[in-house]
Amino acid sequence: MVENAAVIGGGAMGIGIAHALAAGGANVTIVEIDDERVKHALASVARVFERSAQRGAMTPGAAAEAGARVGGSTAVEALPAGLDVIIEAVPEVVDLKRSVLARCARREPVLLATNTSGLSIDELAAGLPAPERFLGLHFFNPVWAMTLVEIVVGERTSDAARSGALALCEQLGKTSIVVRDAPGFASTRLGIALGLEAMRMVEEGVAAPADIDRAMELGYRHPMGPLKLTDLVGLDVRLDIARNLQRSYGDRYAPPQLLIDMVAAGDLGKKSGRGFYDWSSGEAVPRT
Repeated sequence: MVENAAVIGGGAMGIGIAHALAAGGANVTIVEIDDERVKHALASVARVFERSAQRGAMTPGAAAEAGARVGGSTAVEALPAGLDVIIEAVPEVVDLKRSVLARCARREPVLLATNTSGLSIDELAAGLPAPERFLGLHFFNPVWAMTLVEIVVGERTSDAARSGALALCEQLGKTSIVVRDAPGFASTRLGIALGLEAMRMVEEGVAAPADIDRAMELGYRHPMGPLKLTDLVGLDVRLDIARNLQRSYGDRYAPPQLLIDMVAAGDLGKKSGRGFYDWSSGEAVPRT
């Protein structure tokens, strides 16, 4: 059982992962670059626990108890040695992740993981002193609502690390799948293909974004349509993923010009207030 853990990065994914770990019984330290960001991350986790209690997912007492297990730090080097798991959740930039992971590896955790939706596990493992302890744990946003975790094993990932990751997901109440290290893994590769085709349909005037989303939600029972999901993920993030997959698999993953133009215009989805939907009210409203 994971009792002591750290999450590197206090963004949306890091906050969600920290929440899941604490709710699963672990003591968690969130590492951010300065005191202000640590304070913001801890406040965000506290709000997530409050909402968990409000919607009945946890009792108020259990939410308060779990929230008390989350602390913060401004330095990886201040983490105790030998943690059960360290999960890196910084932005999807290879050099940044490799730098952070190298610092984490010096703390010699039992399991070292990266939260990535598509970067190569073997590339990130290069230079790590114990690559057999390293793998990918691809959580989905929002972590507290999404049950899937994609466990990505590299060429040098040990059976012990794989088993540890499976046990961790079970402890967190998540459902896991295991995939080998390949560009886009399984979920991102499938999801981005659907999203790009939906964008091409908008580009060609086949249907409005809301109608395309409704087709997938009602016709195929997807909980959310591909264009609304793109707005939540971020159009800039999806553009980067598409370009990475295009380099690996060719033009079937070529980003539509519409996506390129929207990113250039600053229409990035919910975080900018405008994407395939208007988010200025906080909710998705079809654009006119």
